[in-house]
Amino acid sequence: MTRRFENSVVFITGGSTGIGAAVGIQFAREGARVALAARHEDKLAEAVAAVEGAGGESLAAACDVTDCASIDAAVAKTVERFGRIDVVLEIAGFGVNGIFANLTTEDYRRQFETNFFGVLDTVYATLPHLEATKGRLGIVSSVLGTIARPTMSAYSASKFAVTGLSETLAYELPARGISVTCISPGLVASNFRRVDNEGEFREEWKETAPKRFIVPADRAAREIVNALYKRKVHAVITGHGKLGVFAFRHAPWLVRFAIRQATQGRLEKLDRSNR
Repeated sequence: MTRRFENSVVFITGGSTGIGAAVGIQFAREGARVALAARHEDKLAEAVAAVEGAGGESLAAACDVTDCASIDAAVAKTVERFGRIDVVLEIAGFGVNGIFANLTTEDYRRQFETNFFGVLDTVYATLPHLEATKGRLGIVSSVLGTIARPTMSAYSASKFAVTGLSETLAYELPARGISVTCISPGLVASNFRRVDNEGEFREEWKETAPKRFIVPADRAAREIVNALYKRKVHAVITGHGKLGVFAFRHAPWLVRFAIRQATQGRLEKLDRSNR
């Protein structure tokens, strides 16, 4: 297999579990050296071991994207170890869930602190390094950053903002030699739907998404790495995600009708904030 990222240095936020850990492994298989940044050091250690098991060199960088000093420290640690950064992939995020009337302004602020401002601050922290290497910036949004869904107003608002930021940077940063790829996954195997509105994992919560639609993380990781390699501007990940976005762009009325039909009378059940 051609190792397309041989000796490249990849910095991944949200790299300890789910898509982040899977992408780290995929980059290692492509020859990259991988820095994984996340809050939980025990999970980071497991992810680093998995990346190294795939034949890559890896680094754990404890990082909270809501803390600029923490981001700066993680970036500095990466550059000190590997000398540069060629690819930045921003995955860190979580989903505040709840019927709008049951949420507060603070819920929305907390959601944006991680999902939007965490992305923004990471871009600023890594920008000089990407400019030096003419690198690649990947920002993970969501299909829900194109198609809104009941009980996900805070999450969708943050991801719509991330999509808008990515689209704008895709015009501006190429002048600095940096490509920008907005990545919008559909349902991917992860702990996303088992994280509460405070951003904490809940062991007792069960997966709520239909299993037939959940795409394995390693398959999504391959698509993400391929999109970054090709320097795509926007990549929708998963077949059902592609279908949903295509339908919404060409027949939004049909998608809205389908969502209303699917959620009618079920909003209380879908409201995870009541668990």
